Order: sequence, then C-alpha cells, then structure tokens
Amino acid sequence: MDLRGQRVVVIGGTAGIGFAVAEASAREGAGVVVASRRRESVDAALKGLPDGAEGHTLDATDEDALRAFFGRVGEFDHLVYTAGESLLMGSLAESDLGQARRFLDTRLWGAYAAVKYGAASIRPGGSVVLTTGTAGRRPLPGTSVAASLCGAMESLARALALELAPVRVNAVSPGVVRTELWRDLAEEERDGLFRTSAESLPVGRVGTAEDVAEAYLYLMRGGYSTGSVVVVDGGGVLV
Repeated sequence: MDLRGQRVVVIGGTAGIGFAVAEASAREGAGVVVASRRRESVDAALKGLPDGAEGHTLDATDEDALRAFFGRVGEFDHLVYTAGESLLMGSLAESDLGQARRFLDTRLWGAYAAVKYGAASIRPGGSVVLTTGTAGRRPLPGTSVAASLCGAMESLARALALELAPVRVNAVSPGVVRTELWRDLAEEERDGLFRTSAESLPVGRVGTAEDVAEAYLYLMRGGYSTGSVVVVDGGGVLV
C-alpha cells in the first residue's frame, strides 16, 4: 500500500522532519499541502517539492487561522503535525514560564486545535499523525518542559484514537535528530551533543529527518495501527 492519489497535509511541513515527510509522500504519488508560519519558509519548501504541491502561511497558535485554513484546504486523507520552534531546555529554577507556555501553545495546543478543525475533512481510511519525543520516556535534567509535552502528546494520541475512530490517530517519537530544532544551541555545543549521542547509541549515529519520515509514512499507510507511538531514536531509550 502506498500513498498514490491521496492528499497529505503537513503543518510544519516546510523544514526538518515535516519537510522530509512531505517529500517522501510526494515521491509516493501523494498530493501534498504544507503550512508554516513564515512565508519565506513556505516558498523555499515549494521549490523543493513537485509541481502541484500547495503551500500556506499559518500560525498554528491562532485558532481562527486554523479554522480558516482547513476551510480552504477541503478534503484530504492524512494530517501530519510537526510544527514547533527550537527545543526548550533549561533548569526548573531558571525557567521562564511565559516561554514554556508559548512552547506548549505551538506543539500541544496547536496540534489539538489542528485536529479539532481538520478531522471532519479527513476522508474514510485516513489518519492523523502527531509528533512527540523520547524525553517523555527518558527525561534528562533540564528537559522538564519537553518531557511534559511528550507525555501529553502520547496521551492525546491515544485519547483521540478512540474519540475519532475510525479515523486512525498515532504519533511518532523521534530521538536525537540532526535538524533545525537545535539551532539555538551554540555550534560547539550542538556538535558536541551530536557526537556524544552518536557514541552512546546502538546504531552509532544520530538520526536524520529522512530516517524519521519513514515512521510517519508507515503510520499513514498502515490501516491497522491506531493509538500507537512509534519510537525512532536509534535505540536511545535503551541506553
């Protein structure tokens, strides 16, 4: 089973994992719709996607904008949500609660609202794939906000799998992946993180966006998977 002739909407689909999902879906013959907050990101993504791909500017924290977006998009088969700014890390004592709330607004409440307004447009046999992360299963010091998000996203996927059935709802849980999400770290710190992670992982390297995109495609294709969380972390939760 492939995605030929289907329509895939990727919110956060202009960079990183989201763009890799859009690219891979298009290669299988799907019509692709990508959305992102910045117009320049949308334009750049469309240059890398086949003719016929659609791009929209969208603030996933704006409920009215999400409602209007799905009204414009019309019917589709799969909704993928990968939107999110750089990872928020830091100690509890030094945390900025306003920043933490904004982080959750995009990653959690944005996903929640996207499913709320998009679910009615999903055709029979379609699905939703959300994005979580391994911090919920294996938190480290300084990851309290990220770990809270990941735990919430896994629970949300399971709850929505029941509420929206027969629409399937799943989530992908990436580990350390070489994407733009780490851009706020100093280059030396970022390179050190990737190096030490690679040394500790059973697979001997950190992941790529393309590695993780395969899990999203599997969940879109797999008609018998719902309420599942697929971990793609090179064995990180084992070590």
